[in-house]
Amino acid sequence: MKDIGAMIYTEKSCKDFVSCVGSVEPIPGGGSVAAYVGALGAALSTMVASLTVGKKKFIAVEAEMEKNIQEIYKIQNELMELVQQDIDNFEPLAKLYKMKSKDPEENKKISEAKQKALYDACLVPMEIIRKCGRAIELSQEFAVKGNKVVIADSGSSAVLCKAAMQAASFNIYINTNMMKDKELANKINGECTQRIIYYGALADSVFGYTTNTLINTVIETGNAI
Repeated sequence: MKDIGAMIYTEKSCKDFVSCVGSVEPIPGGGSVAAYVGALGAALSTMVASLTVGKKKFIAVEAEMEKNIQEIYKIQNELMELVQQDIDNFEPLAKLYKMKSKDPEENKKISEAKQKALYDACLVPMEIIRKCGRAIELSQEFAVKGNKVVIADSGSSAVLCKAAMQAASFNIYINTNMMKDKELANKINGECTQRIIYYGALADSVFGYTTNTLINTVIETGNAI
């Protein structure tokens, strides 16, 4: 059983993390899993960039790849941090759901605290969406300009980051659905939806480009890896 509030889930093995997700406890939940998937997607792009930099064939894009590899690696690490941050942000809301009182004033305070916690629970999923959106943009760069031997990983990066964004969006919509401040809820939903539509389409474009390249292009391996 999970020790809520004390355990650092990113220090667990992959096997143990998956086991925790599948347990009866509410954490790690969809937000943490979305961040983890996004980090894996970003890591694939980091690998593509690493296998592009230093190759004579790609000397023309060396400087650009060097810059991009630093950024995608940063996103990769930030998404891993968001795995735990989502757990930490959701914990107060989970506790509030269990709190009940016969005192009307106390119940009012619980309700107000719950509204604040609902907003806080949206913060990490939105950051996941923002970072995965940028990761998709970079995956396009790597797919088009990077080492074609690992172009499949660029495509996979975009697909995984899109899935992470979509999963994170559910964790926003479920919380805004219960927010009493509908103006704020609509503002949060608006940004979320716009990013999902835009970057989802971009990820699909990367997927299409990658698929077309793999089907119709002869890729010479040589000393590319």
